[in-house]
Amino acid sequence: MGDVVPAPWGAHLLTTFDVCDQVLRGKTWLALDSDWRARQEAGSRWTSPSSEELGHVLQGLNPPEHTRHRRSVGNIFDRKTLHRLRGPLTRIVDRLLDDLAEKLRDGEADFSAVVSEELTIAAMGHWLGIPEADYATVRSYSHAHLYAQELLPSPSQLVSANAGMRGMRHYFTGLVRDRRANLGDDVLSGWIRAWDLLEPDREVADESVYYLAMFITGAALETTSTLLSNLVLIFDQHPDQRDWLRENPHRVPEAVEEVLRYDAPVHVTTRVAGEDTMLGGVLIKRDEIVHALIASANHDPSRVPDADVFDIRRSSPSLSHLAFGGGVHYCIGAGLARLEGQVLLESLLRRFPRLRLSQPPVWEPRVAFRRLSALHVVED
Repeated sequence: MGDVVPAPWGAHLLTTFDVCDQVLRGKTWLALDSDWRARQEAGSRWTSPSSEELGHVLQGLNPPEHTRHRRSVGNIFDRKTLHRLRGPLTRIVDRLLDDLAEKLRDGEADFSAVVSEELTIAAMGHWLGIPEADYATVRSYSHAHLYAQELLPSPSQLVSANAGMRGMRHYFTGLVRDRRANLGDDVLSGWIRAWDLLEPDREVADESVYYLAMFITGAALETTSTLLSNLVLIFDQHPDQRDWLRENPHRVPEAVEEVLRYDAPVHVTTRVAGEDTMLGGVLIKRDEIVHALIASANHDPSRVPDADVFDIRRSSPSLSHLAFGGGVHYCIGAGLARLEGQVLLESLLRRFPRLRLSQPPVWEPRVAFRRLSALHVVED
């Protein structure tokens, strides 16, 4: 239908890799910040409380404010940090796969519930200092708040999103408040100290730390868990490649990249035109929105040969997908997501070589941020 396709609700859909990449990296294509949302029609999905909250997180900020917030946390998942996290992540994976093995003794188990959802929150909990007793609460709030980022959320979904937002705000402002009272040598305490240097108003500083902690946690819970479940789902559909990978475990990192390309957790990312712009031969006026169809871009045959074929033996797969976005809004947690996927896949190949789906997967009714709500498996 073309590189740039008009949508019935007044936006444009971007279908090819080059056009999506151009928008994600371009300085004139902006995130939907609080100012833009405030200019939208009162009572629309963009002015709902849950949507307004998203105008203040990293994903919703534009330079120079985005630059300020991004620099306040530094390179949070550099090589040193990821190396340090590999051991704890491996222990978490081993424990969760023990739980999976126990449930499989009775027949069927839900891999999404037992492993994917638990690994993601446990990883964030270990890194950010979230008590284990709070994991289920944080996860439920995050899942509800996510509906505010859907492509076309229904009224009932927005009601859920508003409730989830209130829960996330209550929880993470409390977490920041408690950590300030007990500063230590941890990630959140480091952010608090960093913002005390940047912002003389302590209330504003703590609000900034809240937005960072809430956003990074929620973003991880809503994307990485889908990647982890997709590892099982896609290799179940391609058993020959799973067998090959078992014989070539050094190719696990490339396999994770191909899973990300083949079915990215985020299928749609939205931007707004900062000025009148010609894009793919189509005039996009200032303040109009475009939806970068990440899933479509990742299957662009002009970028990836045989793009609709899942092939873990591709060369340089990391250069051929937009699963983590691009430009200044490139996923801040990409390194951790990759590490979780690699550690889990290595362990699955070793411990569960005959794991397979026992019934079709169950997907949440989402378009932009995909989520497997159930993935039942058995072991032959």
